[in-house]
Amino acid sequence: MLVPRQRALKHVQVREHVRAEIELLAPGSAAPSERELVARFGVARMTVRQALDALVAEGRLERIPGRGTFVAQPASAPSRITSFTEEMRRRGLLSESSTLLGRIEQAGPGVARALDISPGDPVVHWKRLRRADQQVICVEDAYLNEVLLPGFLQSGMPTSLYDALEARGLRPTWAEDSISADRATAEEATHLAIDEGDPVLRHSRRAMADARIVEVSRTAFRHDRYNLYVQLGETAR
Repeated sequence: MLVPRQRALKHVQVREHVRAEIELLAPGSAAPSERELVARFGVARMTVRQALDALVAEGRLERIPGRGTFVAQPASAPSRITSFTEEMRRRGLLSESSTLLGRIEQAGPGVARALDISPGDPVVHWKRLRRADQQVICVEDAYLNEVLLPGFLQSGMPTSLYDALEARGLRPTWAEDSISADRATAEEATHLAIDEGDPVLRHSRRAMADARIVEVSRTAFRHDRYNLYVQLGETAR
């Protein structure tokens, strides 16, 4: 029973060591390599990757494909709202999605209230299974105000929802997120390849482009394959 606890402590130890080390480095400087950290701490590469992923998610490090990991430039403003694809890219993972459902529906009371429309109004319902490095991470239901997105389904589903919204001048600039712990429903368990009743992390979002609500979504994450990182403070780094 001590092994998981020891692994967690090692991950934290590596992360905080790298955090202290990069405080002394100029933005753009190379961060300690995974190979170097594995040798220094005598831990598995996955433990090192987890520590570096946390610092990338915090905005302390950035990965440049084909070059390596570097000290990030300090940000003077909070980070913009990111999509699943963008978040996985920041963590050095390749994201993939499979569309499970894409159609026009009539908004139910809850979706209508969240989108600030009337029950029965048309909404785009897009359900996707999301993967990172070929591992299933989550299943996501997104509801979009069809009035703001006429013809959204006619040319096929886009690769990235936020890229498609940005092309229409509707990239979310502000969002309300809700996080809770729950148990998987039978349908979620089937998609996530877990047992019904297994723990999941639920994430709900209402996203706005200026004053227009463009998206509400509900996502169930596998608890064993996803860590949530949140930046706090007056200015993001």
